[in-house]
Amino acid sequence: MKNRGEQEHRKKMKYVLVTGGVVSGLGKGVTASSVGVLLKACGLRVTSIKIDPYLNTDAGTMSPFEHGEVFVLDDGGEVDLDLGNYERFLDIKLTRDHNITTGKVYQASYFINYVINKERKGDYLGKTVQVVPHITDAIQEWIDRVANIPVDGREGPPDVCVIELGGTIGDIESMPFIEALGQFSYRVGPGNFCLIHVSLVPVLNVVGEQPLHENVKAKLSQFCHVPGENIITLYDVPNIWHIPLLLRDQKAHEAILNVLNLSSIAKKPVLDEWTERAELCDMLHQPVRIAMVGKYTGLSDSYLSVLKALLHASVACRRKLTVDWIPASDLEDETKAENPESYRVAWDLLKGADGVLVPGGFGDRGVQGKILAAKYARENKVPYLGICLGMQTAVIEFARSVLGLKDANSEEFDPSTKNPFVVFMPEVLNAVFLSRCVIDIACIFMCLCDAVSTGIDNTYGGDHAAWFKEDIFSCQELQECKTVNPEMVPQLESAGMSFTGKDETGQRMEIIELPDHPFFIGAQFHPEYKSRPGKPSPLFVGLIAAASGQLDAVLENPSSFVHNFLKRESPSCNGPPAKKSHHDAPSSNGRANGFHKDCRNGFVNSIHKTHANGSVNGMCNGHSNGSVTGIYPEYANGMNGVYSDGIYGSSLNGIISNGNGFHH
Repeated sequence: MKNRGEQEHRKKMKYVLVTGGVVSGLGKGVTASSVGVLLKACGLRVTSIKIDPYLNTDAGTMSPFEHGEVFVLDDGGEVDLDLGNYERFLDIKLTRDHNITTGKVYQASYFINYVINKERKGDYLGKTVQVVPHITDAIQEWIDRVANIPVDGREGPPDVCVIELGGTIGDIESMPFIEALGQFSYRVGPGNFCLIHVSLVPVLNVVGEQPLHENVKAKLSQFCHVPGENIITLYDVPNIWHIPLLLRDQKAHEAILNVLNLSSIAKKPVLDEWTERAELCDMLHQPVRIAMVGKYTGLSDSYLSVLKALLHASVACRRKLTVDWIPASDLEDETKAENPESYRVAWDLLKGADGVLVPGGFGDRGVQGKILAAKYARENKVPYLGICLGMQTAVIEFARSVLGLKDANSEEFDPSTKNPFVVFMPEVLNAVFLSRCVIDIACIFMCLCDAVSTGIDNTYGGDHAAWFKEDIFSCQELQECKTVNPEMVPQLESAGMSFTGKDETGQRMEIIELPDHPFFIGAQFHPEYKSRPGKPSPLFVGLIAAASGQLDAVLENPSSFVHNFLKRESPSCNGPPAKKSHHDAPSSNGRANGFHKDCRNGFVNSIHKTHANGSVNGMCNGHSNGSVTGIYPEYANGMNGVYSDGIYGSSLNGIISNGNGFHH
């Protein structure tokens, strides 16, 4: 039974606000997620809110090149990718209301009536509607309401809400939110609000990020009015799972708990499993190469959840992940004629991969390249996983190559095709806005009547169904406009394609397999959204296991293989070994896999000779101008891009304010 003091403390929600300064993309999202992990490790229940000051209602119509991927929540909300980070780090389920935008505040017609709608109905009783107080009040009401929604599967409100304010302090569009949050800090009162400001602190003559010197901390403390012990340094780490550990080692949790008056309640942070996973990821050295064939390969954040799901699976399989980014259009004959070198590089990467993944996408650009990638994987017995459009292109390829229907296509790409193997869903045809997908949460039922050698029904049915249920039988986000034409299914099945997952009506095909292939699976839904560091998606585990010759070991005991991967020894390869990649040869002036002290000249991980000054997974010092996989030079100064996982450049520092309000 909790004592009275503890009950009183928990009656009031505590808030931690994370803001950013100097430049955008410093890593506020990772910082906010890591703070949440640390507080959760102290025994507190944590929720998260992301504020995006742009005028869009949500991220659903944004190009991936604008803000990275659109993350889809359980309630169908299309939100900023940072909410995906929150869900993965904290293992929680957020709602669309946990992403606040200016568009929602002004007119959130599909949630509740907000400012403009209320004004039209006369709710303000004739008053002049202004940013202050009406917009700022609406923002505060939204935060107060959403913060109390349970997100961890337990009853009752959380203890702490971590709020991330997107953009940079000083942005014009952020000003109403800054004013609202300033008022909110006084509204909730002392001991209930803590501000964390993430800023860039350039230090001359330093390569990469380094811990701040004490004299720099002293100056920051003096001019920002923040105690020296509340200035935290976040610098280069091998992987982002180390960020919560950096915060813990610098006693950030103590500073936060002191500000929130929770020191007497919270426990010492328990991060043993988290630490083991972070250290295991650092020690992995046996590579597995996955070719990612997509449209938006110029920005890895466009496929952030897919990348994370691959990472979770590769760590579970004790393999070091290397992703070869292949623009789908570079595999096409048109590129061969216009840019032979890009064509050659793309095909070399595809042929050198241990597995192929074709993620989702829209539009006809690069579709032929995705079809060619599916054909290569099918004919050469290379493990293949197609997600959404990746499944549809696999079906089209099978119809063209195996059924001999050369004009087989999707209604999206050829509305007049005589053989529409992929069609628009009926409700989409009747929709007003065809440009947006139907977002639905549907339960997928497995068809276990036919034995399939690749493992969906043999492996995940019967005794193993409980494990696969976590990824398939539970509700999955379906971000789709199209489905396999049910009228064509008999032809496909007669030629050897199995439909092992369908919706409850049996009319929508959700999972395809090829029984005579080591691992060839397509999923119409998006399993990447359900993957967690400690609970990797089974479909991704299957891909990585097949690509690294461990599929038999997974099939023998899938649940133990995945959930106990931190405790077991490195698995033996019970299946055929992954084929030798022609990229594995060491570079001429630096060791492959980026372990050489100075990899400036030559191949980095033997991928491209033009991508010098980079290291794979940040294993080399002095690689301020490289990316994790070293594929594209435009990923300079960052691990998978500056915005997300790693922050390469000058020092990134979290400055924790000890009061209510803001210190500029």
